[in-house]
Amino acid sequence: MTPVRLRAAGERDAAAVARLHADSWRRHYRGAYSDAFLDGDVVADREAVWGGRLAAPGPAAVTVVAEDDGALAGFVHVVLDDDERWGSLVDNLHVAHTHRRAGIGRTLMGRAVEVVAERARRPAMYLWVLEQNTSAQHFYRAIGGTCAGTAPVGAPGGDPARLHGTPVKLRMSWPDVTLPRA
Repeated sequence: MTPVRLRAAGERDAAAVARLHADSWRRHYRGAYSDAFLDGDVVADREAVWGGRLAAPGPAAVTVVAEDDGALAGFVHVVLDDDERWGSLVDNLHVAHTHRRAGIGRTLMGRAVEVVAERARRPAMYLWVLEQNTSAQHFYRAIGGTCAGTAPVGAPGGDPARLHGTPVKLRMSWPDVTLPRA
């Protein structure tokens, strides 16, 4: 496993987080999101989102970045107590392509679990993953997540032209993050 430094994200991280997020979408969301969006304004879209999130995060949002020699290797964004039934939402987990399969995703998810266990009203956690992103699904299952249903993918920025067809997402769930994992 690559030794990385975890720290809370701040406003100064917004551009790097946005670029990593856009790169991840370009690599893994092609076919679900339109090529015009992915090849066009996806970076500007993510910069607007992350600029706002990290400038004024609010008490229920936690973003943690993983750094490797000062470079952004990945990040996780958790919204505490997002859903009464499903618990806290891991809204984003992305690892730089150059750092995949180095344990960074597992490290970031471990930090998300710690945050939920320490700060959320209940220890449940969930996330959404695109149906087509089977490698991510395998990863989430390997760390104890179970598929708890499907839903249509919402259009980024509410613009239906940014979708390609009618993609589906799966809800991966961890009903109690305080229980030991096999």
